Amino acid sequence: MKFIIYFFVITILLLKPVYSEILKDVKIINNKRVSKQSILSFGNIKIGKDYNQSQLNIILKDLYDTNFFSDIKLNLENNILVIDVKERKIIQTVIIDGIKSKENTEKILKNLSLKDKSPFDEFLAEQDLTRIKNSLNTSGYYFAKVEAQIKDNNNETLDLIYKIDTGDKALIQNIKFTGDKFFKDRKLRGVIVSEEAKFWKFISNKKYLDLNRIELDKRLLKNFYLNKGFYNVEIESSSAVFKDNFFELIYNVNSGNKYFIKNTKLELPLDYKPKDFKEVKKIIKKLEGKKYSLNKINKVIKEIDKISVSRLYDFIDATIEINEIDDSQLSLSFSVLESEKFFVNKINIFGNNVTEEKVIRNQLEVDEGDPFNKLLNAKSINNLKALRLFKSVKSEIVSKDNSQQKDINITVEEQPTGEILATAGVGNDGGSLGFAVTEKNFMGKGIGLRTSLEVSADKIKGEFSVDNPNFNYSEKALSTSIFAIDTDKMKDSGYESGEVGFKFGTSFEQYDNLFFSPSFSTIAEKLTTDATASSSIKKQEGNYFTSSIGYAFDYDVRNQKFQATDGFRSNFFQTIPIVSDSNTITTGYVLDNYFSYEELTASVGLFLKNVTGLTDDVRVSERVALPRKRLRGFNTAKIGPVDNKDHVGGNYAAALSLTTNLPNIAPTLQDFEFNYFLDLGNVWGTDYTSANFDDSNSIRVSTGAGLEWWSPVGPLNLTLSHAIKKKSTDEFEGFQFNIGTTF
Repeated sequence: MKFIIYFFVITILLLKPVYSEILKDVKIINNKRVSKQSILSFGNIKIGKDYNQSQLNIILKDLYDTNFFSDIKLNLENNILVIDVKERKIIQTVIIDGIKSKENTEKILKNLSLKDKSPFDEFLAEQDLTRIKNSLNTSGYYFAKVEAQIKDNNNETLDLIYKIDTGDKALIQNIKFTGDKFFKDRKLRGVIVSEEAKFWKFISNKKYLDLNRIELDKRLLKNFYLNKGFYNVEIESSSAVFKDNFFELIYNVNSGNKYFIKNTKLELPLDYKPKDFKEVKKIIKKLEGKKYSLNKINKVIKEIDKISVSRLYDFIDATIEINEIDDSQLSLSFSVLESEKFFVNKINIFGNNVTEEKVIRNQLEVDEGDPFNKLLNAKSINNLKALRLFKSVKSEIVSKDNSQQKDINITVEEQPTGEILATAGVGNDGGSLGFAVTEKNFMGKGIGLRTSLEVSADKIKGEFSVDNPNFNYSEKALSTSIFAIDTDKMKDSGYESGEVGFKFGTSFEQYDNLFFSPSFSTIAEKLTTDATASSSIKKQEGNYFTSSIGYAFDYDVRNQKFQATDGFRSNFFQTIPIVSDSNTITTGYVLDNYFSYEELTASVGLFLKNVTGLTDDVRVSERVALPRKRLRGFNTAKIGPVDNKDHVGGNYAAALSLTTNLPNIAPTLQDFEFNYFLDLGNVWGTDYTSANFDDSNSIRVSTGAGLEWWSPVGPLNLTLSHAIKKKSTDEFEGFQFNIGTTF
């Protein structure tokens, strides 16, 4: 209503002939609460100034913008400006009626435009009504009813009351995928954000029906298929079927054909130097003959981004034209263009009620006063999305009166960032349990916290860690952790080790995809033995203190960090003692390579690790063992050197693992996926020998099959193994399973 009145007033004023008068006095009519001086200040009205009709229009607009008035009339005659106002009533109290939780009530009030002591505006009240409904929908109250009521008070104020009937929560009982979807439901469930409601998911809000989350699911599904080569994929529809007080969420997918890139080209403006785009041309040329992938296209854009960042060309944009040659081949044409030339005046951030503004601004590639660059602006938005702190991130370019400057409005919608996780595993040698609580945005500073506890048959480990991904806005991560580990092998090997310590380090991208991570750690250990321990272990009984520095080089070019299907990750690490009672150097290298063809995904993994004692024998608690996933089927704590029937670990460990899924086995079982593996590994070598010592230096080989099942209680992995080659002193487990879920 305010805007309609405002429009007609401006239109009438514009139709009057243009004139100007020197203002000698101002007369205010019908103002009750807002003083004359305040009105003069709001309208920036100055006695003695020459005012024409255009300037009066600006005064009118400024006064309406205060939201204190529902109607304003201006009349400048005989050098006197008469301002006739109709004041809005003031809201005494905004009341939320129907929400029992004080925390939820405060959360709703915080997001409203109209607050206590603010002027009442019917239009803004309607907007707040919608905000409340959307907030309730996000929390699962899809059937909530919200009604706004006004209670007039005697002192020209009012109470604004929102009466809420939440109704029952809209839970998702089942998620299905229909159509020509190519992939199994199990894999597609891992792509989307929405999840099925389970009795233990008492924290997660992803189990509730949310239209915004469904739209996000559809975008994630489309990007997943695009990265797999399905250029014409269509997520044709989504529907939520209400049945027995639950919803069944259905996504209909038409994957279409898989496409490959036949030819490519790069087009540049005439005044651009081709040598500046040499690396871009190389990447584009490598695309020919490869499967179409959105990630590969983004690598080209990323390379052009580098040119933007270097400021070789300030006003730069890029487009891509894709043409279908036939039903399986594409032609790609990349065009680099000069974008519209203007500068950034202001960058406004909206919606960050929890997250500090500097956390958001630190992700921006464009700053106030910079030449506007479309590519860098898009990269800024992608940086914010990559934080995974926000449900949505939107950017708007707003023109200013000065055509050479524009504002950038960035609006974020925050989401819960805490999570509880639980894992469990069972093998022939016993079981294990894991529990963790994480928070990704502590106090709105973008800091991650994690508390975890792991319990197995012979080990208990507790850890608390803090991770600041951008410490002091230096673009370097800083991580700190404190931990305690108790390893009880009294029954098997006659010793027990208790460790407490802390570690802190940093990590940053040294070159493209290559991260350097230096660290420092201090550990205090107490090693105790009993009469059943071997003589070599008894010699090591005592207290130990170690301070060391470490570093790692991590080169990661996987297509995605979770469930990678292409690329590889190479990691070299080393720990060097500074002050130590045993002076042990640890060195390791891990390589994982991924390949895919159609639905077939294979991986090859290499694991190497060595410990070397510079002055003394390597302590039994410092010796190495293979991770269970590198030599499946074996009890990896009980292979390698044996001293008087005690497995004492080795100074060297190596493993080679090959894994592939089996998509043609039971293809109709949507929640199951089968895989095959072949593992080779060995643990050998110590600093000493004894009469009853067996180095057990021999390659172990195991093979078997695995089952991944999206079970009603979470993802379950089951492994059945067979030992092709093993030593008589080894302990072999034919059966293992693990399960994990979030709450």
